[in-house]
Amino acid sequence: MGAPEENDAALLRAVAQGDQAALARLYDRHAGWIQLRLTRRCPDPETVREVLQDTFVTVWRSAGAHRGGEAGGWLWTIAARRLVDALRARERAERYAPVPAPPAPSAEDSVLDGLDGLGGLEYGDVGTALRRLGPELREVLRATVVDGLTTREAATLLGVPEGTVKTRALRARRELRAALARLAGVPDDPRHPAAAPPSSPRRPLGDLA
Repeated sequence: MGAPEENDAALLRAVAQGDQAALARLYDRHAGWIQLRLTRRCPDPETVREVLQDTFVTVWRSAGAHRGGEAGGWLWTIAARRLVDALRARERAERYAPVPAPPAPSAEDSVLDGLDGLGGLEYGDVGTALRRLGPELREVLRATVVDGLTTREAATLLGVPEGTVKTRALRARRELRAALARLAGVPDDPRHPAAAPPSSPRRPLGDLA
């Protein structure tokens, strides 16, 4: 039998000690899914390649900062922030370049999200509730919760103002809680009634004759 495969935490400890072979093994193990997820968020392949390279340069320099736990989420947080840095640099160079809205999540995204601690969001009642949110609200949750980005970073990634990110995040959480309550059969809280659909302005009773 061959030697047991080293886990990510052991490889990161080795990288922190300057082991280039350990970094190469981490790259072989994780570069594929990181590149795929970056491509879902950025349509420019050259930018994706640069961000992927910068990600593992950062891993080489910062492996000692990893404090255990699941390494996939830690690596993706680095990659997502390097992508935001790249988009900011491109925006400065071009003065203004709208960031295309990310495409709707694919089946591959659902599988890859399992590499995060939040992969379970795709399934069960939470997954059902998420799918009932509008795409703009889902993308804000994805950026701020799954990717772990700050409001400013999410605004750059999504190409919207920071205030819009905050507003959508609050609305998304409120609608998600309401959807989960309905799925669980909990009646609406009378102190926080669901928003009624827009109606026509009231007219004086005399106008109804």
